[in-house]
Amino acid sequence: MLTQSLIAMAAIGLPAAVQAQAQAQAQAQEKTMAEVQVQAGAEAPYKAEKVSSPKLTQPLVDTPQTVSVIRKEVMLEQGASTIMEALRNTPGITLQLGENGNTSAGDTFQLRGFSAQSALFVDGIRDLGAITRDTFNIEQIEISKGPAGADIGRGAAGGYINLVSKLPTRDEALWATASYNSGGTRRATADLDRNFGSSGAFRLNAMVQDGGQPGRKVIDNQSHAIAPSIAWGLGTPTRLYLFSQHVRQDNTPDGGIPSVGLEGFYNANSALRSAARVDRGTWYGLNSDYEKADADMVTAKIEHELAPNTTLTNTTRWGKSKMDRILTGINTLTAVGAPETWTASRSRQSVLQENRIRANTTNIVSEISAHTLSGGLELLSEEQLSPSRTGLGSPVAPATTLVANLYHPNPNDPLSAYNPQLNGAFTQGKTDTVAAYLFDTWKLSEQWQLNGGVRAEHYSTESNAATLTGTNLISSHLEDSDNLFSFKAGVLYKPAENSSVYLAWANSKTPPGSANFSLSSAAGNINGPGMDPQKTSNVELGTKWDVLAKKLALTAALYRTENKNEISQLDAATNTWSQLGKRRVQGLELGAVGQITSAWQVTAGLATMDTEIKQGTTGNNAAGAATRWSPKLSATLWTSYAASDRLTIAGGARYLSRQKRVIDPSLDISLQNLPAIPSYAVADAMVSYQLAKNADMQLNVYNLFDKVYINTLNNSGARASLGAPRSAQLSVRLMF
Repeated sequence: MLTQSLIAMAAIGLPAAVQAQAQAQAQAQEKTMAEVQVQAGAEAPYKAEKVSSPKLTQPLVDTPQTVSVIRKEVMLEQGASTIMEALRNTPGITLQLGENGNTSAGDTFQLRGFSAQSALFVDGIRDLGAITRDTFNIEQIEISKGPAGADIGRGAAGGYINLVSKLPTRDEALWATASYNSGGTRRATADLDRNFGSSGAFRLNAMVQDGGQPGRKVIDNQSHAIAPSIAWGLGTPTRLYLFSQHVRQDNTPDGGIPSVGLEGFYNANSALRSAARVDRGTWYGLNSDYEKADADMVTAKIEHELAPNTTLTNTTRWGKSKMDRILTGINTLTAVGAPETWTASRSRQSVLQENRIRANTTNIVSEISAHTLSGGLELLSEEQLSPSRTGLGSPVAPATTLVANLYHPNPNDPLSAYNPQLNGAFTQGKTDTVAAYLFDTWKLSEQWQLNGGVRAEHYSTESNAATLTGTNLISSHLEDSDNLFSFKAGVLYKPAENSSVYLAWANSKTPPGSANFSLSSAAGNINGPGMDPQKTSNVELGTKWDVLAKKLALTAALYRTENKNEISQLDAATNTWSQLGKRRVQGLELGAVGQITSAWQVTAGLATMDTEIKQGTTGNNAAGAATRWSPKLSATLWTSYAASDRLTIAGGARYLSRQKRVIDPSLDISLQNLPAIPSYAVADAMVSYQLAKNADMQLNVYNLFDKVYINTLNNSGARASLGAPRSAQLSVRLMF
């Protein structure tokens, strides 16, 4: 049914495209002038005037919400090759390290204290898959903070992130970049943009990468990707875009190192409490470990000017991704005898996961008198399949456990019965969504605006599983469906044409199975089909100012977010559960992005986050406790200065205060391994020089002061990944 709807919606846009093509020449001049305006806005390379989403119709200075935009110019200067590296430019985002086989090889993070890896979008459509997303085909990254159910639907308790793809333009160019870093990674990218005919263009972005990681001796990651795109009707009232992206990754999975010896480590074993830390380059995997990830997406988009102030956009997408990983995880440490004989137990873990998505969205933006309306319909089908397998290998007899020397593990340790096979067990989930939305910006006067939006959606989640018990497979089937209603509202006052002060409200809802489409029959599981959606609400008071001839954007916002309907255990003796849990996250966020002088650029942000469990009585929901992985203060800065026509110097720093892992005050800290990630600050620098008219050389130095810090920590505090030591990357960029 949904597939038929997708086809029907796509068909609606095609006749309109044909009809409008006949009107192209009459309105071409008006459209061309609009494109020139966009080009002129690029004088401040770091600063974006608007976001790509048609749901946010106003310039950022008049948008009553905290929205950060990271443009490709910043990513290029920093040599950021993944979106997680790029996201360091906005405060309030923290990274996580999963458990054993679920160790994140992809993008796993929190935004304003809430999990956000399922709130990633590409060109406004939800993205799936446990892969590490590359920046080679990204024009800019847009981070919308605060509950955003009206914008994107279910989930999004802390906000969402939208990746904007590079698309064809009428500007012809060919850029090629090659880089090499001190971890041995070789990387090359290419960006070809060519036009044809009177209104067509073709673009091809490609990437290839191979090598290790600074500070990690064994890790070897290989990836290559290609993103072709073609457009017709550029500069006319009807534009058609066809574009796709295809990524292949072949990596060495990395489960991190034991947290023993790191700052703040606790353990009941006194020998471990005083033990030396493990060398940061130590790898605990086996040579049979591997990780392969594939991701493909194909998109068709039609934009049609129905009238001078009315635009229709229809987008259809098909996408799939696959993660295949076998990883040797580390578990319990044993400290008996001399330190050189201490061991770490290991276990073999498997992840085999396939994701598919089909989507069709239709949006109309229209200016009617004092109103700017944006409405649309979204159809979405998402699937995830996770088969289980055995034959991952076991210790060679007479050993009963797979162990490694704590300080000198051997990747060549033998395995018996290594023959990975599917065993018939699996989990499979699917969610279909139909949603309609409407937004309105009402300009009451030159100084006052009202902004509002509503979204109504129906979702249906189906979860199937087969569990292996002995030699028998036990099947299960669960279903859940409901209607969700989300809203946003704001009032905005403009003290001057280049500024605004606003007060905004918004909410979102997270129903069972939102993260991975998997429902659970276990008592007290938030993903049980009988559970109510978690409800998140937010109020934000902020101000935005475009100063220095509108080249520098200054922002400030106070926010308070509350999440209700979390699981709370009422009576441990009877194991009865209720959804009375409630948490609050509140704080201040400041930002500055743009141009201070014609030669001096800056992007900076600071965020405070005060989290508290307001109601609840279970472990991580202990009333009065904070929220995991939520630093009270985070800050980021990057600035560049063109010292001459050829020489540019840049640098920056990022700071994260302490991130608590153990938040229950009743727990014995001496048994908790590493109870928190200590605060840290890291500084980076860059210098680039124009060798010739069409050639630049760039040197990036990361972690200038060689700070030893924890980048991510697992949920038990037993494993950590350290931030890279001081390292360098040399790049050459050519334009033909």
